[in-house]
Amino acid sequence: MIGSVQNQVNTYVPSAKGGDTMDKDAFLELMIAQLQNQDPLDPMDGTEYAAQLAQFTSLEQLTNLNEAVNQSIDANYFLTQSINNTLTATLIGNDVKLVSPVLQNVGQDDVSFGYKLPSAATNVTVEIYNEQGALIRTINVDEENFSEGDHKLSWDFSDDNGTKVPNGKYTYKVNATNAKGEDINAITYGRGTIDGVKFSENGTTLIVDGIEYSLADVMEILNNSSEGNG
Repeated sequence: MIGSVQNQVNTYVPSAKGGDTMDKDAFLELMIAQLQNQDPLDPMDGTEYAAQLAQFTSLEQLTNLNEAVNQSIDANYFLTQSINNTLTATLIGNDVKLVSPVLQNVGQDDVSFGYKLPSAATNVTVEIYNEQGALIRTINVDEENFSEGDHKLSWDFSDDNGTKVPNGKYTYKVNATNAKGEDINAITYGRGTIDGVKFSENGTTLIVDGIEYSLADVMEILNNSSEGNG
């Protein structure tokens, strides 16, 4: 009969939750099962019981510490999100440079875009393509936009025949050459004004000239008080 005590303990021992790990509740149930099924002729040693209580206390403290750390991390995350959202809202009304070279027509009158020349050019043209890759418009840039640095242009959504193009996405390419006839690698980017900020479960997006862009699309926030082509 005494030999069956261990089997009874095994019967009452709860299975650990989450695989091989044991939480504090399972640990406490194990201790109670041991007490309930101990051999009355050979009860659990007080030192051993004290050691188990110490283990339970340590486990409970570690569990509470882990929960506190997780709560602190969550609180810091939400606080950071709140601060970022508040700061982002202050950008409304500012001009912005966008990584995307796509020109989107959603019914507005025109669209702004820009390019940066690493050195002065003697000739600059802009080619605009539709979604099928067909060239629909070639813009001969004025000489005032040949200098080294940033330049801003706009397109009124008309093709080479003066016909308004349909809504959709368009891409553009800047061709620039120097006095020797050598190609200059121009950096292109979108331009626009931040009309609003949208917050959703997918993150924060900027509304630029009526079109949504993610924060990752932003190259630079510009000061509207500054003058010049840049």
